[in-house]
Amino acid sequence: MDPNILYSFINARLRVSSPSLESFCEDQDIDMTELLEHMMAHGFCYNEELHQFR
Repeated sequence: MDPNILYSFINARLRVSSPSLESFCEDQDIDMTELLEHMMAHGFCYNEELHQFR
């Protein structure tokens, strides 16, 4: 998936329906470590305070 589309999708889900990144990953059956590594490889880092990737 295009990293920019993934970035938008994840941030939208985090904003609307997931109380945490961990919860989002569990709901989507995604390995959180792999997701973080994938996003970081494309220049996006998760900010816990803002509850979103930047």
